[in-house]
Amino acid sequence: MEEDYFYDSEKDRKEKFPSIYDPYMLNLSIVVPAYNEEERLPPMLDEALTFLESRQKINPSYEYEIIIVSDGSKDGTVKVAESYSKKFGSDKIRCLNLIKNRGKGGAVRLGVQSSRGAVILFADADGASKFEDITKLESELKNLTGLNPDIDSQKIADSLLIVIGSRAHLEKESLAKRSFFRNILMYGFHFLVWLFTVKGIKDTQCGFKMFTRKAAEVTFQNLHIDRWAFDVELLYISQKLNIPILEVPVRWTEIEGSKVTPVLSWIQMGCDLGLIWLKYKIGAWKIKYNKA
Repeated sequence: MEEDYFYDSEKDRKEKFPSIYDPYMLNLSIVVPAYNEEERLPPMLDEALTFLESRQKINPSYEYEIIIVSDGSKDGTVKVAESYSKKFGSDKIRCLNLIKNRGKGGAVRLGVQSSRGAVILFADADGASKFEDITKLESELKNLTGLNPDIDSQKIADSLLIVIGSRAHLEKESLAKRSFFRNILMYGFHFLVWLFTVKGIKDTQCGFKMFTRKAAEVTFQNLHIDRWAFDVELLYISQKLNIPILEVPVRWTEIEGSKVTPVLSWIQMGCDLGLIWLKYKIGAWKIKYNKA
């Protein structure tokens, strides 16, 4: 398929994306789903690359990639992504150009399944989360496993662990800024998440989640939801498989231009939560995991 390829500016030709089922090739993969993000993408990439390049200067053996998944964008998102790829090289920046819109979950899934990292992070294109907070997630990864992500990459890649960013500590401030109606929708969504799917996670929707390679492989191969509630299904699958999930407070700033519409998106997410519960309850969706 045409979507399985990225443009290699150095070779001036298209190359096939690798697979998550291949051995890892670098330390960190960052997957960025982007739908019509030509304006918000550059500031986010500038911040991310400043952090990652400075990190690489300190540790020259450290290798990373950013995969920008253009989810059927109609604007200049692909051109922006490819301009960064030309500047930094396609080994560091790659664009997965989806011709048809798949939804955020579908875009993230395809990006993750094309990743080369021992650790895989997906982050929103709006730059609402600070990329320096990657170190917070990695610190929790290190504390739980006793492994250094920069050194013990093979052991990290083979482990099962998920560390997610959380905005729960900012809830009081957010409540004061939102309208009463939006707060009701938010509380309703949280209740449905707790009732039907995920227990014990304060913030399921923060777009800043880190997976070891094995955890990403296992969870994303079982993912069915392609829209906004895909995070919930990922966490549901993880809890059913007893994969440890650590929640870490991160900095977050609301950026204008959100693709989430207050009413329609919440209704869609509510329907998806019911669908997740029903499909797994009746056995229509099964969680596959080959431990070999």
